[in-house]
Amino acid sequence: MAARLGSQWPPRGPLTTAYTVTHPSGLECYLSDRSFKFLAPWDMRYAVDKITSAGNDRIILTERGTSFGYQNLVVDFRSVKIMQDLGYPVVLDVTHSLQLPGAAGGKSGGQPEYIETLARAGAGAGVDGLFFEVHDNPEKALSDGANALHADQLPDLLTKLKAIGTLVRSW
Repeated sequence: MAARLGSQWPPRGPLTTAYTVTHPSGLECYLSDRSFKFLAPWDMRYAVDKITSAGNDRIILTERGTSFGYQNLVVDFRSVKIMQDLGYPVVLDVTHSLQLPGAAGGKSGGQPEYIETLARAGAGAGVDGLFFEVHDNPEKALSDGANALHADQLPDLLTKLKAIGTLVRSW
């Protein structure tokens, strides 16, 4: 889905961050992630409750990894199923899951060499979508370059991921 991020709603808080996402068709939904990497996937029901209580049931939940020690995020793929069981699609934020917060001398580092591995695992786990930071020159990116996918690698990766997704959904 080609989408653009809109304004944050509700504002950042201790429970969750939710972003308004507008599809080119005009459909709006809310994208909610496990903020601060400490919220358990089963506790996302509170984020869902908060959004639905405002009258909106167009929600996409996002897995971005969990803080594991210092400067390391780890994706627990059980989170995908747990959050899908809440009744909403789950997107794996592949490149942000590979950030190393604060590991590059006062800024976030990253492990882009694992982008394909993590994306393939997500497709195999049955995520409803994948998110990537993509740049034609990650080293020069103003934000998230340390964990970005080089643009020329995207077409081949998407071909592989589509094949995995098709296979998984055929079962």
